[in-house]
Amino acid sequence: MAIDPPSSSLTINLVILLKPNISQPQLSGSRVRVAVTQTEPVWLNLDATVEKTCKLINEAAENGAQLVTFPECWIPGYPAWIWSRPVDLKLSTRYIQNSLKVDSVQMIKIQECAAANKITVVLGFSENIHSSLYISQAIIGPDGKILTLRKKIKATHMERTIFGDSFGDCLHSVADTPAGRVGALSCWEHIQPLLKYHTYSQREQIHVAAWPPVFDDDGSGLHSMTRQGTETLSKAYAMESQSFVLCTTAVVSQAGIDEMATQTGVVMNVPGGGFSAVYGPDGRQLSEFIPSTQEGIVYADLDLDEIHKSRAFVDLCGHYSRPDMLWLGVHGGVKPHVRHEGMGSARRHSITDLAGPDTEQSKPNSMFTLV
Repeated sequence: MAIDPPSSSLTINLVILLKPNISQPQLSGSRVRVAVTQTEPVWLNLDATVEKTCKLINEAAENGAQLVTFPECWIPGYPAWIWSRPVDLKLSTRYIQNSLKVDSVQMIKIQECAAANKITVVLGFSENIHSSLYISQAIIGPDGKILTLRKKIKATHMERTIFGDSFGDCLHSVADTPAGRVGALSCWEHIQPLLKYHTYSQREQIHVAAWPPVFDDDGSGLHSMTRQGTETLSKAYAMESQSFVLCTTAVVSQAGIDEMATQTGVVMNVPGGGFSAVYGPDGRQLSEFIPSTQEGIVYADLDLDEIHKSRAFVDLCGHYSRPDMLWLGVHGGVKPHVRHEGMGSARRHSITDLAGPDTEQSKPNSMFTLV
């Protein structure tokens, strides 16, 4: 599949670099160039947001990035109206229709774009499985294969009005890539101590912290739900895991607010929400912020050897632990909704089955491989 170059209609207002020598993407040894997006989806429009995703992947690859990240529910955008009104059947139906199926022509397009650009993609999206929705993340390798597919273990508060919980096979959230061992969690999963420790134990070097648009603390709500609170969670994750954290966020414009009618809601009622950044394994911020209302890409050159300096002092899954006294128990695997007993070779069905053969998005995806 031919991948078109970035269109001039895609406006990236600001690009931040740790090292401005963008014309020489070849990095030596343990150095990796990453691209952290801070952009606005085409709200509630699956095909248009997939198109924009591919343009951003092209943009990142042309600037020498080996890894590009996208925020929580990037496709088709975070459903902000749930914080304004508990039921909106019109928007909820539209959201289901525009959520991404894994075995779909839209996902194949993103996979082929990653392969054409030889870049690793960490994608946040609303996953549609037989019209049930899940907050999902996929790590797509530079060959286009899906290396890791996971779902948010527990939708947060009002998110539960439209999103379901994950399955036991979603705990393995780290994959080996040419950019290093890359892992990902979504939003307030960064406040889940047991989940975080399980992810640390998978020895990620680069962690993608995916967030929706989040706004400054005005004193009216929970500090933990503000930009300042989520920045603290991202920094703490870097310090606890001794990994580089790529905090990737979305932006909402007035057009997005109007689309979802959130003007009177408690979140996403004004334009902004962006705070994408890169944090080092000791928690320090390594990049500058793009203005919260602007779209852009944060580029950074990471030296993975810097991880050793932090782990020499602290390694929560190594020398700075006491598994003889304290340990984490994990029960993984998928339990099907319907279990056939005593039926021999009868086909077993579960909600994890992909869409049936009569659907448009069910065309075989030869690039869908979990390892």
